Amino acid sequence: MFEKLRDMICEYVEIDKNAVTENSRFVEDLGFTSYDFMSMIGELEDTFDIEVEEREVAEIRTVGEAMRYIESLKE
Repeated sequence: MFEKLRDMICEYVEIDKNAVTENSRFVEDLGFTSYDFMSMIGELEDTFDIEVEEREVAEIRTVGEAMRYIESLKE
């Protein structure tokens, strides 16, 4: 899961994939804009066959939080 998410992140922002950790914050550390983030969420929905709640996604700040959220939806 982490590898796939990290690869996706690198499609949206120019960052060395080794710099992406579970503690990386999307906006502050990785340079995501809200548009980048929402675009990636759409791709995550398609890739992992999930449907996210916009209110819940708005609370996600780190890569680790995103992974845990995706995993909870897949259960």
